[in-house]
Amino acid sequence: MDTRIKLRNTKSILFKSLIVFLAFVITLPLIIVLLYIIKQGVTHVNWHFLTHVPKPVGETGGGIANALLGSLIIVGLASVVAIPIGILSGIYLSENPKTRLTYYSGLCVDVLQGVPSIVVGIVVYFWVVKPLGTFSAISGSIALAIMMLPIVIRSTEQTLRLLPDSLKEAALSLGVPYHRVILKVIVPCGFAGILSGIMLSIARIVGETAPLLFTAFGNPYLSASITKPMESLPHLIFTYATSPYDDWHDLAWGASFLLLFFVLLINILTKQITKKWKVQL
Repeated sequence: MDTRIKLRNTKSILFKSLIVFLAFVITLPLIIVLLYIIKQGVTHVNWHFLTHVPKPVGETGGGIANALLGSLIIVGLASVVAIPIGILSGIYLSENPKTRLTYYSGLCVDVLQGVPSIVVGIVVYFWVVKPLGTFSAISGSIALAIMMLPIVIRSTEQTLRLLPDSLKEAALSLGVPYHRVILKVIVPCGFAGILSGIMLSIARIVGETAPLLFTAFGNPYLSASITKPMESLPHLIFTYATSPYDDWHDLAWGASFLLLFFVLLINILTKQITKKWKVQL
């Protein structure tokens, strides 16, 4: 009996050691990438880097102010378009789970979530860019909004389905109109879960390059016109990292560090919100 118990303990220790080792192997590439980008990029980030536009070829210095402003505008416009539509669609799917429209709508959402980003960019190019006759921040925002929609819709739907039916039944029994029950009771109760989905969708699109190559295109100057081509951090990184100039490589590393920091911050905040939401439920 003692021999059998020792054998079990030995197997348990070996299995736990294997799990710890595999967990370390999984996180090791992430740690290496993070450390390398921080090492290469953090030294180039300063106030001048954040407040100036890139210099012409042959001149040293410059910054990424145009890309920072462009990313904020493009992602902001995409959020304004996608978040209300996504939340309303998620509410409908959660409130009508057995209808045929819900089934086909959910299927379309799943398919849209798997569409490659470059395909979305090509479609928006033919839908928006060619009819307008110019690249623009609007077309880039539409492409990113399409990519945001599935995440916002699914997070809203799944969050609201986890809420107990007694919340809605109690409000309806008091004579509260159905639309007020949804807007004043159901949505506020699931707000943290919906918010976490919104933040995940923003983290998903903020680093996308392929759709912006076909839509916003890029702009070396500081511009806030949403009807004109506009620079963004992912596009700037792609353009400068593939250039033959060392100064542009430095700008690309600094922009990569800022983009990585922003994405990590969003993911950390999302984890905290999700954790708090689960505790409340």
